[in-house]
Amino acid sequence: MTDTRDTPRPRTRARRTDPVTESAIDALLDAGEVVEDRDLYSEMMRTVLRMARDGADRGDVKITNGALRELRSAYRRFAPYRATRKVSVFGSARTHPDDPAYVQAVELGGALARHGFMVITGGGPGIMTAAIEGAGRENSFVVTIRLPFEDSPPTLVDEERWVRFRYFFTRKLTFMKESSAYVVCPGGFGTMDETFELLTLIQTGKETPAPVVLIDPPDE
Repeated sequence: MTDTRDTPRPRTRARRTDPVTESAIDALLDAGEVVEDRDLYSEMMRTVLRMARDGADRGDVKITNGALRELRSAYRRFAPYRATRKVSVFGSARTHPDDPAYVQAVELGGALARHGFMVITGGGPGIMTAAIEGAGRENSFVVTIRLPFEDSPPTLVDEERWVRFRYFFTRKLTFMKESSAYVVCPGGFGTMDETFELLTLIQTGKETPAPVVLIDPPDE
């Protein structure tokens, strides 16, 4: 018997709906002048219709809709800068400007910018602000999260490089998708959460292998 475990499986054709629905989807794509990746957009529309026919809970639909809107916004913000390599910088929001870790993050951001990288941070205070301060507004992206117990962060970068998220999973996906490397500075639970998820994704092959640098302040 032939062992087919390592034989690539042929890609199956996407399951289509009834002819009337297919015609309506094609008409809508035509009206939107959709040409590129038309098969994928068509399948997305079929999936939405199937959710409706399944009688999905309104809360589930709201999560799906919100996630799609957030990802679309992130794709649009990053698209003009896809050719530029970026480094995500994780670290504590509680680090003060006179802390050696803050000073080090400023120097890190500056060094990355001088070598042609942009930085991506969560847009909060502490290490995140320090990395942007070093790299400069024009070399920085912010992917912030709305939290009920924290004030809105100050305007650190231009609006065109600022992405706001409600969901942590879409924010984390954006961090991973847009980065060529990662730097982890001292931090708390949020920093550890981002770091361990990143390492898990790399270890399991769900994320492309990339440099992950863990740094401590000088003399520590």
